[in-house]
Amino acid sequence: MVLRRHTPPRAVLWDLDGTLYHQGPLRRRMAVELALTPLRAPREAWRTLRRLRAFRRIREELREFGRPAEALEELQYREPARRLGETPQAIAAVVAEWIFSRPLRHLGSCRREGIEELLSELRARSVRLGVFSDYPAAQKLEALGLAEFFPLVLCATDPEINAFKPHPRGFQRACESWELDPAQVLYVGDRADVDGRGARAAGMDALILGRKSEDYPSAETIDEVRSAVLG
Repeated sequence: MVLRRHTPPRAVLWDLDGTLYHQGPLRRRMAVELALTPLRAPREAWRTLRRLRAFRRIREELREFGRPAEALEELQYREPARRLGETPQAIAAVVAEWIFSRPLRHLGSCRREGIEELLSELRARSVRLGVFSDYPAAQKLEALGLAEFFPLVLCATDPEINAFKPHPRGFQRACESWELDPAQVLYVGDRADVDGRGARAAGMDALILGRKSEDYPSAETIDEVRSAVLG
């Protein structure tokens, strides 16, 4: 599928993980780091892996909850802790180290080729730029060297959103911040089931990067994104 726009969007909202950088190389490097941990502390390595798997599984389950009454920032740790018989603090500490902190030093080398040039061109053309991610994005954008391009940075666990994709709330929040109609905004992400569905539910066009999609326009490279967005 191809984008059917007569004019370029007034804003482009981006996913981060798997979109602004290649996730495969990062995951391989983190797997190596985690695999080396048993050499120093085998029991703790097993606990770490168990906690990370539970955290990721619960987050995927929470996608179907819409906007819960409880804060997702707390629920995402409390629920895996309950299932594992541990404390939310123990889950949060492992996530902070292995998902939020350790990957930062690898991100720059995993950045998608041509992304900085495309963002520069979009900014020069007065296209507004933002990031909406299920995870906190500010530190990752700094590590990628791309923070300067994104005045708007939103996370699904922000109190005013409190909903993981594909719930439309985060996409809607971006439009409210820009005072734009969703039809004027394009979302670029890497998962059709999450990014595509969420953008469409909010009334936005979506472009899926790095994967073929039967339901949404897709692009293999940043050059193809540029052609789809700017023609």
